[in-house]
Amino acid sequence: MAGKNRIIISCRMAFLNCWKPSSLYGGQKYSMVALIPKEDVETVNKIHNVIEYVKDKYVDKWGGSVPENLKIPLHDGDIEKSGNITFKNCYYLNAKSKEAPQIVDQNVKPIVNHGELYSGCYGNVSMIFYAYNHCGNKGIGVWLGNIQKVRDGAPLCGRIHASSEFKPVQPDDYLQ
Repeated sequence: MAGKNRIIISCRMAFLNCWKPSSLYGGQKYSMVALIPKEDVETVNKIHNVIEYVKDKYVDKWGGSVPENLKIPLHDGDIEKSGNITFKNCYYLNAKSKEAPQIVDQNVKPIVNHGELYSGCYGNVSMIFYAYNHCGNKGIGVWLGNIQKVRDGAPLCGRIHASSEFKPVQPDDYLQ
């Protein structure tokens, strides 16, 4: 049974490192950024509720009171990433894990083709929120659970499909 600190959110996925771990966050970890449109009030409220739950449930992690400078995982893209169009009109969360997420499609069938899940897709992501107190840093972090791709989206890397750039060429027509 899932705890109250585990939620599933709908989001656009960015900066995916879900097929192999990266050393981006120190050590080898799987990671992603979940982009949540600011108008998705339901998801934003769900995240705020789980943050409040973690504050109440794990206050002992911080010595019995919630620190004034507590770091929370929900960030405003318009403020913190103002120069990056990817984050415009969005909130975002960074999620990471030492274990690989299970990656499934709309029918909960495993996705094995790595090209099917990319930065820019839309889907559901399970996340576990936790309290931390490490080396003077106190906050709430997010573990990456599993990922369900729901639909395609424009790739965030600027890459487009080759069929959009090229037309078929016959070998005899090439370089004559």
